[in-house]
Amino acid sequence: MLQKIGYLILMMILKDFKIIAGVIFLLFTAAAQAQFTISGTITSAETNAPVVDAEVYIYELSKKVVSASDGTFLFSDVKPGSYKIVVFSFEYSISEQTIEIVDNTSLSIALETLGEQLSEVVLVARKEKIFALNKLKAVEGTAIYEGKKSEVVLIDNLTANLASGTARQLYAQVAGLNIYENNDAGLQLNIGGRGLDPNRTASFNTRQNGYDISADVLGYPESYYTPPAEGLDKIEVIRGAASLQYGTQFGGLINFKMKQPNPDKEIEWISRQTLGSNNLFTSFNSLGGTVGKTQYYAFYNFKTGDGFRPNSEFDSYNGYLHVNHDFSDKTKLTFEFSYLNYLAHQPGGLTDQQFEDDPSFSNRTRNWFNVDWKLYSVRLDHSFSNKTDFSLNLFALDAFRKSVGFRENRVSQEDDLTAPRELIVGNFNNWGAEARVLTRYNLLDGDHVFLVGSKYYQSKNSERQGPGTNGADADFSFADTEYPDYSRQSDFEFPNLNLALFAENIFNVKDNLSITPGARFEYIKTESQGAYKQINLDNAGNPILNIEVPDNRDFSRQFVLLGVGVSYKPFNAVELYGNFSQNYRSVTFNDIRINNPSLVIDPDISDESGYTFDLGARGRVSNVLSYDVGAFLLRYDNRLGVVLRAVSDIQQEQFRGNIGDAITYGFESFLDFNLWKTISDNDNGKLNLFVNLALTDSEYISSQENNIEGNKVEFIPDVNLKTGLSFGYKDLLGSLQYTYLGSQFTDATNSPRDFDSQSGIIGEIPEYDILDFSLSYSYKYFKLETGVNNLLDNSYFTRRATGYPGPGILPAQPRTFYTTLQFKF
Repeated sequence: MLQKIGYLILMMILKDFKIIAGVIFLLFTAAAQAQFTISGTITSAETNAPVVDAEVYIYELSKKVVSASDGTFLFSDVKPGSYKIVVFSFEYSISEQTIEIVDNTSLSIALETLGEQLSEVVLVARKEKIFALNKLKAVEGTAIYEGKKSEVVLIDNLTANLASGTARQLYAQVAGLNIYENNDAGLQLNIGGRGLDPNRTASFNTRQNGYDISADVLGYPESYYTPPAEGLDKIEVIRGAASLQYGTQFGGLINFKMKQPNPDKEIEWISRQTLGSNNLFTSFNSLGGTVGKTQYYAFYNFKTGDGFRPNSEFDSYNGYLHVNHDFSDKTKLTFEFSYLNYLAHQPGGLTDQQFEDDPSFSNRTRNWFNVDWKLYSVRLDHSFSNKTDFSLNLFALDAFRKSVGFRENRVSQEDDLTAPRELIVGNFNNWGAEARVLTRYNLLDGDHVFLVGSKYYQSKNSERQGPGTNGADADFSFADTEYPDYSRQSDFEFPNLNLALFAENIFNVKDNLSITPGARFEYIKTESQGAYKQINLDNAGNPILNIEVPDNRDFSRQFVLLGVGVSYKPFNAVELYGNFSQNYRSVTFNDIRINNPSLVIDPDISDESGYTFDLGARGRVSNVLSYDVGAFLLRYDNRLGVVLRAVSDIQQEQFRGNIGDAITYGFESFLDFNLWKTISDNDNGKLNLFVNLALTDSEYISSQENNIEGNKVEFIPDVNLKTGLSFGYKDLLGSLQYTYLGSQFTDATNSPRDFDSQSGIIGEIPEYDILDFSLSYSYKYFKLETGVNNLLDNSYFTRRATGYPGPGILPAQPRTFYTTLQFKF
């Protein structure tokens, strides 16, 4: 295998020799310049005491450091030039000054104490003015984001329904996302974009604080666990060339950054209690603080409700623990544990006609879903020097998901209450380790950054399908003895192994121009060990064949993915960026072996491959406008999809397999206008207008299936608009958000809605729009939040499920209300 690896890498190097030679040429022709340091001390102008944890920012370089316990700070390797130095601390006025660097420079900065106690809205606005950027910095920790399309959702800046984790509000400022809305309290996240299936966010690499949280990154990349929004600090969404550091997926990365311990208190307690429509009740309670060199943060979150349809009640229990200890200024060890268990009654899907007649209807009384998720992480961070950082993250998952119910493809069919239910039990046990080394170095008088890393991932998951009991309760035990001739039975184990090596390098060709090439080597081995039953019945329902069929598979592959990013900053307010990355998605044996009555699955489905290209401009114009506009192209080869095809003159079937090659392309834009700044100098007010618009088109450019070539790709609304106002004065904050999505197809055949169909599985999703309203008011230790989701009470749906929790149309929520009371001590 090592010979094959060496051969592949050699071929890729030879193939891209021109690119590498071009980069080297640019480096050699860059003007040689000396490097200097900017150091200094930050003190209080009133007491002359050092100011700790003040943020010092070089505007032109997008570099930030934090002052030490004695108030000192240091920037190294700064080229000659003119720079704006900005210093921020919550208790003091912002300091801004422009300096000319011609030698090593030392500064003494005295911050003026604020003359009054500012309200929450003003503190957020002051923080957002300079540092709450809507993109990640070029380097953060042991990760590189230069030249990549990155978006950061700052949870504290949102006025939204956090208790229910309403995804269209949380991700309103992330361009082009397509969101499934079919649960009441944010129990699961279902987002896609650019033609990616939103189902359980399976097309993204989902992480929490940098480690994987999905069921199985290779074999079953679905996310049954989603951290509660009330426990999040921010959400990072990185697309395009992110595959080089985080995997091979088409979607990119979604990383949930949890709230951090309060560094200034030994104990900080936050309690949030929420009441909402349909008997919704949530309770979020957290404790955190710093004791010496040890920091801790923990929360417990309970959710319960009845749902807006019959047979849709749920209970959820979620806990999280974070402890970190600083052994020195250079070494930190962090331990984290997450737990989630929820049980949900599932009302099933609807046909198109049933939805039009009554979206709240349910004819499924015996369907249940249960998830139990345990995540572990141990992370070591160490700085070998002020130029070289190292991180090692060990993580593990011990989890299961269980579903039991009646899910025939004739959705209109009444449940036979005497027949056994179908039971599927999946167990997920995996662990992994990811190590990274990031170093800053000087070459030809230019500052550059090199990242190298590796990831080892191993899983041994199992999936069993068979007859459940014929009761109506949440009983997840198999009834093989009572129903030996049940037609859909299988029992499999799926051992998977993944080894990845990746590297990236930021070549700072000039102060305002960088090129970031990268490569990722992947070795993937997926296995299937088990058997399924083949059972044939006569017309009277008697078994005439009942045999067990072994199905053992072993599939190994290895490949190299390449990517490159470019960033050019001609002005302080403008960054032009572009990136290209190859993508890959390994097929899962779970796709093949689970017997789905709603789909016929091709047993020979194969991996998908392709590439992503982004080109755009982003930046800030003073404190008035923040923007990110660009275009993208996404190419899929061997795209997996669903087609409706004829079996006979009188019968059709839904078929899932490699449909063909497709392209998706479009324009994505985000604009945020600070209207208040244009009409008033009063810092107590806030009035922002944001516009998030994505215009997308797509086409199947080749296919071996009939009547597919030239069709639109699934899950792509041509217009995806989210816009709204955020406003406030002193401690009163509010938001009004409007969402509109154009119609979209759910299969490659581009089937229209069929009101005579008895399945509801295939067909167009009509256009829809939603209006949401939220308010919050803070007073001392208390905060009151309230709002109305779907203010206009529109009836719509975003999903047609082919299996659980359907099959059929899953209606979205009508108008709902919520009220949250928060106490913070």
